[in-house]
Amino acid sequence: MNTDKLKVKAQIMDEAAMNRAVIRIAHEITERNCGVENVVLVGIVRRGAPLAERISAALEKIEGVKVPVGSLDISFYRDDLSLVNVQPVLNGTKINFDINGKNVVIVDDVIFTGRTVRAALDGIFRLGRPRTVQLAILIDRGLRELPFKPDFVGKNIPTSRHEVVSVKVDTIDGENSVSILSEI
Repeated sequence: MNTDKLKVKAQIMDEAAMNRAVIRIAHEITERNCGVENVVLVGIVRRGAPLAERISAALEKIEGVKVPVGSLDISFYRDDLSLVNVQPVLNGTKINFDINGKNVVIVDDVIFTGRTVRAALDGIFRLGRPRTVQLAILIDRGLRELPFKPDFVGKNIPTSRHEVVSVKVDTIDGENSVSILSEI
């Protein structure tokens, strides 16, 4: 969908709301895993990676432990690659730690159809065999085509297929916000 013709329908989260969601997700990760000793975070390139860094910083404040963070480029694992781009633009996978036996938390900005999650799982399992794989999502917009349910969600936002959820993070976009875009 060409986002140039879309207008902001509603702002869902500002910076403060995003911070609260990240802190809540960090607490939930700590509770689910009885601490963070065996936890690693893998952010999906692009906006999942800076969100994973923010969750790691929140976990460090809560638990006093720096949780390893990596980034995963899922471009080659997508099942809709020919629909996205014949020559995918690679932004690089950077996972400088062993995932074998770890509780891997995949982090992304939005879950929609579930295809990105499927691709991320393919990428993770090519790197090793984690103990568990969990999913942390800032925005769950519903409308799944594949049977994935996030373990940790910042906010559920029911949307139509004609709307776009726009997540902005300061390291990429210069601001932190979530908006719904549509043809108005």
